[in-house]
Amino acid sequence: MKNNILLSITLGIISLFGTNSCSSGNITKSEVQAQQEIKIVGSSSTYQAAKILATAYENKTGNVKLTFLPKSQSSSGIAGVKKGFVDIGTVSRTLKPEEDDTSVVYREFVQDALVVGIHPSVEGVRNLQTSQLKAIYSGRVTKWQDLGGSKGKIVVLDRPEDESGKRLLREYYLGKELQNAPEAVIMRHEPELVNALNNTPYSIGTFSLAYALSNKLSVKRLSLNNIEATTQNVLAGKYKMVRKLGIVYSKKPTPKTQGFVDFIFSEQGQEVLRRSGFVPSLEES
Repeated sequence: MKNNILLSITLGIISLFGTNSCSSGNITKSEVQAQQEIKIVGSSSTYQAAKILATAYENKTGNVKLTFLPKSQSSSGIAGVKKGFVDIGTVSRTLKPEEDDTSVVYREFVQDALVVGIHPSVEGVRNLQTSQLKAIYSGRVTKWQDLGGSKGKIVVLDRPEDESGKRLLREYYLGKELQNAPEAVIMRHEPELVNALNNTPYSIGTFSLAYALSNKLSVKRLSLNNIEATTQNVLAGKYKMVRKLGIVYSKKPTPKTQGFVDFIFSEQGQEVLRRSGFVPSLEES
C-alpha cells in the first residue's frame, strides 16, 4: 500500500513538471526567466504610454512579457495591486487619501497634453477661445458656421465627469458649473472617442496629444486661446491642459516588477516616451 502511494506521487510530479525537468532534478534558471510575466491594469488614458514602454522593455529583456488586462479606471488599477491581482496599476490621477494606505507606491512617470481636435470636415476653424469652448460644450452653439467654420451641425464627443480628460477641460476652460450639451455623446474610453472623432463628420473631442502624434491621426488639432498644443509649449508652461500619468505598485515589489519600474524611470525609458510625443516626468530615477 505504501509503495503504491509513493508511486502515485512520483507519477504526479512527472506529469506536473514534465520528464525533462525531472531528469535534470531542478527547473533551470533560464526556464524560470522565460516564465516571467507582469500584469497591468488601470486607467485607459494611461495605456498608450504604458504600452509604448512595455514594448521597448520586452524587446530589451527578451524574457519578460507584459500583459495588459482590459482597460478600466484608475481605481481598478490601485485595487488590483492592493489585492495582488496585478503587478502594476496605471492611473491618471494621484491617490485619494482613503487609497493611500502605505501598501502601494505611486509615481508619476509622464505628462500628456490634452488637445481639442475636430474632424477634417470642419473648415475655417483653427483656434477656439474659452468662451467658444463653453458655448460648444454647453450646447449654446450647435453649428460650425456660427464660429466661422463650414456648414454642419456640431457633434460633441465628451468624456464622463470622473475621467481625467473632462476634469482638466473643466479646470482650465469650461468651469465646474457649466451644464453639458444635451446631445453630447459620452465616450467611456479615450480610444473610443478618438475612433469616433476620426469617423464622425463635424465632431469635436478632447484626447491625448501624444496619441495623435504617434498614431498620425488625420484630425485637426486646435489652438486654444491662441496657444498651440505642442510638447515645446508644455515644457515652457504655456499650454496648461496637461494630465499627469502615473503607476502604482506594491511597496515590496517582486524583482520582475522592480526591473520594469527602473526601466520606466531610466534615461532610456524617458527617451522612448519623448520619441512618442510624451513629456517624461522630471522625477529622478
